[in-house]
Amino acid sequence: MSHTAELPTVVDPYKLADQDGVVEGILPLTTLERLHPLLLDNDATAEVCLRFGRDEENRRVVSGTLSALVQVECQRCLEPMMYPVTSEFKLGLVLSDEQAAQLPRQLEPLLIEEREMDVWRVIEDELLLSLPAFPLHPENECVKAPVVDSSPQEPVAAKENPFRVLRGFKASGSDKDISDT
Repeated sequence: MSHTAELPTVVDPYKLADQDGVVEGILPLTTLERLHPLLLDNDATAEVCLRFGRDEENRRVVSGTLSALVQVECQRCLEPMMYPVTSEFKLGLVLSDEQAAQLPRQLEPLLIEEREMDVWRVIEDELLLSLPAFPLHPENECVKAPVVDSSPQEPVAAKENPFRVLRGFKASGSDKDISDT
């Protein structure tokens, strides 16, 4: 994989699929608006390889791999942590929702409009799907462990029930209507 070439923003996936084309390179993650706020390191990059072609049913497909080492915030100790992201995916190129519904389960649909594929958006989607919802260091690696109060707690005094008086009326068996007084 080339470590110097930056990925193109947009490609014609149909032309690349018909030519068994490959697009590979580096994508700076700071360019991805939805992913950027989740990262602590502004210098992270993703290495990406996209292989375009046709499957055994003659459908146009994109097989991709990506890897990145990103810095995120541990949700246990709130300190930075490095998280390796890797993903392998296979997408079926479709022009409509009807075509997407006909794809086999092993292919995720990729809706293509006007014969253009936004490469950066596809990679951003895969990165977002690959990140954990709540990144955590292994418990023994957290910088500061959460403080847990292990001292015995005093029992909370039972609050007086405001309806205790009514219970007394019921217990006395008074059938007298309050309006009679």
